[in-house]
Amino acid sequence: MIDLDSITDTQDDMQELEEVVMGLIINSGQARSLAYSALKKAKEGDFEQAKALMDQSRLSLNEAHLVQTKLIEDDMGEGKMKVSLILVHAQDHLMTSMLARELITELIELHEKIK
Repeated sequence: MIDLDSITDTQDDMQELEEVVMGLIINSGQARSLAYSALKKAKEGDFEQAKALMDQSRLSLNEAHLVQTKLIEDDMGEGKMKVSLILVHAQDHLMTSMLARELITELIELHEKIK
């Protein structure tokens, strides 16, 4: 992982930041995909596999959330970081994944109660 503390406004640094942001998108997308796979397994009645997939989903989401937290801490609400379309897109992916996981967790519990 790159040292976010050393990022400045040079072209190379902005490209490096975009790579970090892409990691955020990839990890959050993976978390969402795993959660939907878990829901599919729950619908099939395989709650053990659903739980395992949700655990994997949580780990991917945690990785994404750590990057987001570091970006926020580095900015400290002072506008140090330039807001780019890719950064907004990454935030959108992360929040969508977090919401999907929360709702899918509830749906899996409902499927389990029904069975």
